[in-house]
Amino acid sequence: MNFPKDLQYTRTHEWIRYQGDSAYIGITDYAQDQLGDLVFVNLPEEGDELMAGEPFADVESVKAVSDVNAPVTGVVEEVNEGLADAPEAMNEDPYEAWFVKVGEISATVELMDAEAYEAFIAEEE
Repeated sequence: MNFPKDLQYTRTHEWIRYQGDSAYIGITDYAQDQLGDLVFVNLPEEGDELMAGEPFADVESVKAVSDVNAPVTGVVEEVNEGLADAPEAMNEDPYEAWFVKVGEISATVELMDAEAYEAFIAEEE
């Protein structure tokens, strides 16, 4: 499993990468591995508001449909439209296959660094 040290992670297996006043959000390597082959993603639209800890998207795999929770409260500035045509990109490189870019961030859920997230995964297994 790959857990880049420049990201932060949630207990529900999302990652967040801050870039200035905005942040990119996606699912972790662990999450995509547990879900299996991803075949569909349902994303919000630009301008939608996200609430920290609440679902903002869902992914469908050959196994199940799963919610993707927002690690922050903020406004969607950009959506990765490429995932609609190529959801398998989440399996191929989950840290480049971001879902949304969020701005106007006003709150976050509890976030972990890579080391803490790796320990959290070990406890779950």
